[in-house]
Amino acid sequence: MRLPAAQQLTALGLGEQTAQRLTQQIREDNLPPNNGEAWRIVSRLIHGQPFKVHHLYYQQIFADWDRSSDPPPAWIPSEQDIQGANVTLLMTELGLNTYEKLHEWSIRNPQLYWEHVITSLGVRMVDLSTIMDASRGVEQPIWLKGAKLNIVESCFQAPGDSPAIIYGGKGSGLKTVTVAELHSLANRVSNGLIANGLQFGDAIAIDMPMTVEAVAIYLGIIQTGCVVISIADSFAPKEIATRLRIGNAKAIFTQACIVRGEKTLPLFEKVLQADPPRAIVIPVEKVKSPPLRKDDLSWHEFLSSNDQFEAVICSPDHFINILFSSGTTGEPKAIPWTHTTPIKCAADAHFHQDVHAGDILAWPTNLGWMMGPWLILSALINRATIALYYDAPNDKDFGLFVQNAGVTMLGVVPSMVKTWRVNDCMFGLDWSAIKVFSSTGEVSNADDMLYCMSIANYRPVIEYCGGTEIGGGYLTGVIVKAASPATFNSLALGINGVIRDENGHASSNGEMFLVPPSIGLSCILLNKDHHSIYFADTPVGKDLLRRHGDQVELLPGGYYRIHGRMDDTMNLGGIKVGNAEIERVILSLPGVLETAAIAVSQKDGGPNQLVIYIVSNFLQKFSRELLISLIQELIKNELNPFFRVHDVVLVGELPRTASNKVMRRTLRNQYFQA
Repeated sequence: MRLPAAQQLTALGLGEQTAQRLTQQIREDNLPPNNGEAWRIVSRLIHGQPFKVHHLYYQQIFADWDRSSDPPPAWIPSEQDIQGANVTLLMTELGLNTYEKLHEWSIRNPQLYWEHVITSLGVRMVDLSTIMDASRGVEQPIWLKGAKLNIVESCFQAPGDSPAIIYGGKGSGLKTVTVAELHSLANRVSNGLIANGLQFGDAIAIDMPMTVEAVAIYLGIIQTGCVVISIADSFAPKEIATRLRIGNAKAIFTQACIVRGEKTLPLFEKVLQADPPRAIVIPVEKVKSPPLRKDDLSWHEFLSSNDQFEAVICSPDHFINILFSSGTTGEPKAIPWTHTTPIKCAADAHFHQDVHAGDILAWPTNLGWMMGPWLILSALINRATIALYYDAPNDKDFGLFVQNAGVTMLGVVPSMVKTWRVNDCMFGLDWSAIKVFSSTGEVSNADDMLYCMSIANYRPVIEYCGGTEIGGGYLTGVIVKAASPATFNSLALGINGVIRDENGHASSNGEMFLVPPSIGLSCILLNKDHHSIYFADTPVGKDLLRRHGDQVELLPGGYYRIHGRMDDTMNLGGIKVGNAEIERVILSLPGVLETAAIAVSQKDGGPNQLVIYIVSNFLQKFSRELLISLIQELIKNELNPFFRVHDVVLVGELPRTASNKVMRRTLRNQYFQA
């Protein structure tokens, strides 16, 4: 163990007196020999110091760490953390003394595990005969056989006067919606749907930011027996139109515009360019709404005055939500969630993010990304509160919202944390209410996640990797084990995964395949063949393996690290997109003969960066900067402004296989060697 000298601290910008005080307080002879325990003490002593100081101490304390064991921790659970964890309660009930034994039990006994989840969460249903019927095979299991339910009934079991949603925006105070008030608003939505001719099973789109109204609309649609079509409010008109068509939308809820700071971004006008069905338009305060079409309705015209509604009881496999996740073809995969999927969401939150009744959950997201529905369902089923910030989460105003709302579980996207770190905008805030962070959507950078933990005086980051077609995560963390930045410390309960190399053999670094069955795993796609995408040509062994596409490395001590995607799908700005979708747009640019879009990983980890290869006899006269600008504008208008172009490379030809497929892995290797 090495500790910084005073001169190293002053070189970081600390005053001499502060540097001397720290080096006198933090001496090796006053610290335990165990590096992890030493860091626990030191991290408290440097609380309130700039992150550069934290980073230096962390690196030097763990400079001689034995990396053949666990990765170096930034947080170690206390006895209080362990004893208060939901996962500890389950381990105690089963007489198991390690998380690894509990995970093994959960995958060997899926009937018992999911029965325990349903009982613990108080999921309301009737006539259940069998938790899982595998008579059709594990690829197509029947969950909750015989049962009748509407999952929304399980979202309103907290006391009526307890907070369901806390919300606020930039420079505004906090407002609260109680459970009873949210239930009343959802009921008014349901009655409004019926009054306007919408029927059981109809698909209804939502394209709007995460607001109180959006949450009520989401729940109101589902409890009517209708189906939500999720559309991100950032998508361009063509992408909106694609999702409306695939989902066969009968109506769409949207908002007049989106307000971000001083900017007002049109939303309803953009939706209109997608030629949508009848729209219900929510107004925005102090902003004039665009004119409605003949059959469109304003929010106040649509909303029923009747706030009483009995949820329509459905079969477990009845669709509640159509979400979209890009693959390697031009059209996004349409993945239906059923009334069983929220059980997976809520179980993950309960055991992995350790959500308890009364907790306050914030996760900047929207309904077009699975974390939007996940946040609503996980919070409410666990009798917790949703915290919604009505602006971009990029500056100190968001940090003040987190502080003032008393957020206990804060979800993040790695690129968002990087912005905080670069701008140092969260320094000096009181995030002491936070018990856990959770990170998903992109590959994390270790230094960024160390920074994130430091803001809340070192609380753990639970990394969370999964997907829309899983209904949650397969690789994640638990608070009964130490947390190391940008690593996963556990597989998720109730689901197993194995790593295979290119030859299908067991490996410590390769593609992670899932081992079904699990509640939450999709069994059908609306617009593609489910078997060919997830099960065809997977490695053969004693278990049927399901493809997911992540490259995963198993580290010492049972930890994991994600290295990105094995296929041609990438995560950009927290949204999964296929290379074909981006390439289709770029091919519309005059002079482009061929193109290949690849995602490259950063050297030290972190979000993927988008690199475009182009074959052209015309574009050579343009500078690299101009090409990036042109393509960025094209992608912004045709796909999504969150997809940022990192680089454009002009080449004479693209490397191809004998069957004429573009070798994107070769391009990635060439890019790093250039």
